Amino acid sequence: MRVLEVFGICVVALLALLFAIFFRRRLLRLGGGTIRLQVRTNTMVPGRGWAPGLGQFVGDELRFHKMFSLAIRPKRVLDRRLLAIAERRLPTGPERLTMPGHWVILRCATGDVQLEIAMAETTVTGFLSWLEAGPPRDPGSVPGRPIFGPRPLES
Repeated sequence: MRVLEVFGICVVALLALLFAIFFRRRLLRLGGGTIRLQVRTNTMVPGRGWAPGLGQFVGDELRFHKMFSLAIRPKRVLDRRLLAIAERRLPTGPERLTMPGHWVILRCATGDVQLEIAMAETTVTGFLSWLEAGPPRDPGSVPGRPIFGPRPLES
């Protein structure tokens, strides 16, 4: 009889944990402005280290919440004013097994930090619109581009 009690307690604890994870996810989605995405948290093994989660747009920030976590605070916060897209590519190698085929990977730079995020191709359009719709940046923070011809050589 003792074994059944322990087993029952473990099952109830597991169900409570699953309920808490899905309830947290539902609460995050209630506020609106959420997208499904993956952030690469570990680059030690090529193609691995992706963490699925929800991205929540709050003002000038994209807050990344891990999918299977109980944390209320976001795991990572990306500021629109500092975020720049360096490269756009399709999943390759083992990445094709961890994410749907219609997803796109964006290599981003936020100051000195490089990170990769992946999202659906249709979501990328909205993400880039959000990124471009930010307030104008400080004129001295972004180097100007020449209107015509190649960039002049610096001496």
